[in-house]
Amino acid sequence: MKTNEYLAKEIIESMLYMNISTITPKGRPWNTPLIFAYDKHFNLYWLSWKKNQHSINVKNNPHVFATIYDSTVPTDTGFGVYLEGTAHEIKNLKETLQGLKCIYGRRNRIRRPLKEFMNKFPRRMYKFTPKRVWINGYGDVDSNYVDVRVELDMEELKQAIKEK
Repeated sequence: MKTNEYLAKEIIESMLYMNISTITPKGRPWNTPLIFAYDKHFNLYWLSWKKNQHSINVKNNPHVFATIYDSTVPTDTGFGVYLEGTAHEIKNLKETLQGLKCIYGRRNRIRRPLKEFMNKFPRRMYKFTPKRVWINGYGDVDSNYVDVRVELDMEELKQAIKEK
C-alpha cells in the first residue's frame, strides 16, 4: 500500500498547474493558477511577469499557500496537496539556471535565454519552499462525511520526490 507521501508525489508529478494564494500589500487575498516545476529538494519554481499582482505580493510578503489537484475528476473523488511555505524572486544566476532547467525540462520546451529573466527584462523566476504539506482525507462527524486535512511528514515527502 502506498503511503500518503507517495500519493501526494503522484499528484505533484502529474499536474502541471498549481494555485498560489498570496496577500496584496493592502491585506487582500489573491489567488493565481500557474505552471510549476520542482527540483529533487522539493523547491517549486514558476515564471511570471514581475508586475503581476502575485509577483508584487510575494515581494511584499513571502508567505504563500499553494494547492495542487486534478480538477477534472468526478465529484467526491478528488485528491489534493496543500502546501504552506515561503516564496521569493530569484536574483542569483545559479538558482535561476536551476529553476529554468526544472521548468523547461518538465514542459519539454526550448529554454529561453537566461538573460530574459534578469535585469531589464519583464519576467522573473520564483522559488517556493514548502514548510508544511497536507493532503485531503475523509472524516465522519455524527455519521456525516467531512473533508479533513492530513499533515504529511515533509522529510518523507522529500524522499519520495527524490525517487523519480
